[in-house]
Amino acid sequence: MAKKNKRNSSHKRTIDPKSNGRGPRSLPRACAPTSARTYTLVDYRLEKPRFTVRQVRVEEGIRYEVEGDLSRPVPPIRDSQYLDPKQSIEIYRWMLLNRKMETALENLYKQGKVVGGVYFGWGQEACSCASAYALKPEEWLGPMIRNQGSLLVRGFSARDVMMQYMAKAGSPTRGRDASSHFGDIQERNVVAPISTLGDLIPVLAGVALGARLQGRKIAVMTYIGDGGQSTGVTYEGLNFAAVQRLGLVLFVENNLWGYSTPADLQFLVKDLAERAIAYGIPGVIVDGTDACQVYDAAHEACERARRGEGPTLIEAKMMRMKGHAIHDAADYVPKSLVEYWRKRDPIARFEAYLLKKKWLTARQNQDLIAGVDRELEADREFAVNSPMPEPESAAGGLYCNDGCHTIRPKYGIPKVTATKSSALSEASGTVHLK
Repeated sequence: MAKKNKRNSSHKRTIDPKSNGRGPRSLPRACAPTSARTYTLVDYRLEKPRFTVRQVRVEEGIRYEVEGDLSRPVPPIRDSQYLDPKQSIEIYRWMLLNRKMETALENLYKQGKVVGGVYFGWGQEACSCASAYALKPEEWLGPMIRNQGSLLVRGFSARDVMMQYMAKAGSPTRGRDASSHFGDIQERNVVAPISTLGDLIPVLAGVALGARLQGRKIAVMTYIGDGGQSTGVTYEGLNFAAVQRLGLVLFVENNLWGYSTPADLQFLVKDLAERAIAYGIPGVIVDGTDACQVYDAAHEACERARRGEGPTLIEAKMMRMKGHAIHDAADYVPKSLVEYWRKRDPIARFEAYLLKKKWLTARQNQDLIAGVDRELEADREFAVNSPMPEPESAAGGLYCNDGCHTIRPKYGIPKVTATKSSALSEASGTVHLK
């Protein structure tokens, strides 16, 4: 019989699994359970918005309207249980660099220097940067196309990202891709983004499994949006990670719009974190514009992964403040909703928090911003002046010759002890998944 969890804090919400998160539902007496199972979702938020987006027909076609109170004041930043002042300032700097880099990319696109499109993470910098900051260097990250801030945290430079979008010869893919599909499995432990939504989840689960077969329990982290969270491969990959108790930390970035479809027309559950219940894993809700909340949830999920206790699903609620890509003006988003989230800009909130805590003085903040600007300008100039790839180089890197892609164990081969019943060698030893 499942033990009932008590509502022991204002940050936890108990859910009857048969209520769909929307209140109790009576059952016929014949099938009434002897005791109702309850589940607790940890909710770090200091603000719980209550509004819905609905579709209405007008003469010119379809329009979206918001129902609910959008006049509520901006909540404070929640104090972190784990971050010290230095770490907080480092995360703030990564967020600034993330935003300024994307602004530079937008300008480069308008100047005709970008090949293809650009995908923005405006409004999601706290989620990208603070989450990746919780990983150890030897652990693994699988970013999505909007998590460019996490790439910066993991050691890529702004010039790497800008050269990638401009298809320059010095880009991480040597000009063979004009988007954010790049990684580094040798030094930075970054798996390249996969455009097919959800596919990174089983890949990162496999990375965690591979580490365990080599005798290591590590945390691995990846992301999915509110739209992509409904794909079949998301369910399959997360279920596999849950059953095998793999150290997967999955951030569901509920940015309210799956391209042009509002979240309220995508799913019926109140919170996407509720879906964790079906896998038997913890579900956590955070304000995705609050770097402290994001980091604390990520830190606790990573610690749980390192103990071998399995995956965690973290829903980060925020809004994507740009369209799906640079070609999308997002005119379908109600202006009142845009203004509501603009007031909750993650960078402005974190800046005010650090100044109020006196962890940064106004002068130190000005110097920090100026330093980011100098770094970014140098990287932009480097990227713009870098050469395009030579035409003949297109024929290279197509086939694996002379063992160029030999995959070696990252953490080493676990020792296998011979017993009376079996004399297994280190090379032939069978390692079960569980």
